[in-house]
Amino acid sequence: MTPEQIIKRPLILTEKGNQMRENLNKYMFEVDRRANSVTIKDAVESLFNVHVDSVNTMIVRGRLRRMGRGYSKTRNWKKAIVTLKKGETINFFEGT
Repeated sequence: MTPEQIIKRPLILTEKGNQMRENLNKYMFEVDRRANSVTIKDAVESLFNVHVDSVNTMIVRGRLRRMGRGYSKTRNWKKAIVTLKKGETINFFEGT
């Protein structure tokens, strides 16, 4: 898999994600379910030109959502919390 296929999207719009990014230098990403910590580390380092200190992953269970009269389950997905070396940051929005 290529780094673009491993890292699906950053999770930057949550309050917890903002606090982790500002205070602890940790960034959250939605990643491919088949990726492990080593491939996630290599993908983040190649895409954003930073040095990764550690990677923690977790499987987020899908939730029951209302679809009309019935219920449907959203799919499970994998979340990665990436800790960067001290003094390094990732700028998701280049213009700001």
